[in-house]
Amino acid sequence: MKGLEGKNALVTGGGSGIGMAIARELSSMGASLIIHYHRSGEPAKALAAELAAAGGFTEAVQADLSTQEGAAGLAAFVTSRWNRLDVLVNNAGDLIARQRLEELDMDYYRKVMAVNLDSNVLVTKAMLPLLKKAGAASVVNLSSLAGRKGGHGGSAFYSTAKGAILTLTRSLSTELAPYGIRVNAVAPGLILGSSFHQTHTTEESKQATIAQIPLKRAGSCEDVARAVAFLASELDGFITGATLDINGGIYMM
Repeated sequence: MKGLEGKNALVTGGGSGIGMAIARELSSMGASLIIHYHRSGEPAKALAAELAAAGGFTEAVQADLSTQEGAAGLAAFVTSRWNRLDVLVNNAGDLIARQRLEELDMDYYRKVMAVNLDSNVLVTKAMLPLLKKAGAASVVNLSSLAGRKGGHGGSAFYSTAKGAILTLTRSLSTELAPYGIRVNAVAPGLILGSSFHQTHTTEESKQATIAQIPLKRAGSCEDVARAVAFLASELDGFITGATLDINGGIYMM
């Protein structure tokens, strides 16, 4: 399917896991890509080279998106390549660590919010001029099942940030609609192959969760990527302000 031929797409956090799968999917649909990374430089650059060798325009760029300076630098890079942005995928984010309320350290709290929520706001604002120029653009935000349910122990602040992204998505879908910009979100559940669950979820917890999933399996990064690609490719579609839950049926809104 080549539903994004001639379109320009930016994927943040595209150097690993879900972000990497999203980049591959968008490229397979014909999009020109810029892949952002923070620390995953080698895999992001390798992916960019692979996709470029396959015939698509792909570049990788580093930035710390938890700061205004980092988001502005990314916007400057994208602007130096393109005069419009058709697809923005706000994928960057991380649990960082598990910390319960009684252990709360405010530096940790602020870092969690900066990495997961501030980055989303700052990048969308910085890219807004290019999104407006597209005339019919799509923004896809990565939330989480944790933003729906509240997450497991020690993830309250990550869950809070991901819940805020759901509200931000609905708010911006209305605010940016006059510019032809659609804003949607996806909320993945247990996704094996993602750096999140490789780092922060025990094997015992994974198996306990899978046992409760109606489809009796965990999701894959490709499951998420296909949903993101669907929302990204409907550039003249009628879907905005929506969240696609990708969790095998373990939680339904």
